[in-house]
Amino acid sequence: MNRTITETIAAELQIFQTVNQKENFLFVIGALLTKVISLQKAAEVMEMEPEMILQLLELMGIEFSYLSEDDISIERNW
Repeated sequence: MNRTITETIAAELQIFQTVNQKENFLFVIGALLTKVISLQKAAEVMEMEPEMILQLLELMGIEFSYLSEDDISIERNW
């Protein structure tokens, strides 16, 4: 992706102050949702507590679960 495009997108995030923090957060969101990294690792990258990452995701309307789709189905039918 073009560096200018990513900087423009990151600049729109008003949660963080620096472009680097914003870009890291965008990367972390993608990695979390594709289950490439754990919540703990995401918190380490962002230098935040895991609970704060979860709160930010919730505020942004992003659904995140530790469970797989099969696990969620099993939990619902338990």
